[in-house]
Amino acid sequence: MSIQDTIQQTVSSNPVVLFMKGSATFPQCGFSARAVQILKACGVNDFVTVDVLADADVRQGIKEFSNWPTIPQLYVKGEFVGGSDIMYEMYQAGELQDLLKDLAV
Repeated sequence: MSIQDTIQQTVSSNPVVLFMKGSATFPQCGFSARAVQILKACGVNDFVTVDVLADADVRQGIKEFSNWPTIPQLYVKGEFVGGSDIMYEMYQAGELQDLLKDLAV
């Protein structure tokens, strides 16, 4: 299975996936930490994280998969949402809460 297939399987089989540096409990960069905080502020505590620092193929593959150059990257119901700046803007506007309302746990 190619790295693209693996990424596709991950985002399509989990309602909320955050590709990030580190883990939800121990983020390795400020942007990843902010992304986790935003998800928790939306009431989503049950989400899958993928540590891109653990695998160089995933780190490069996710950038190609989304055609987005930066990490973190949020996927909801298989769709790419954006990075921490977009997540923050959507959160401020109430759009992210609407997108995640059925998934809040």
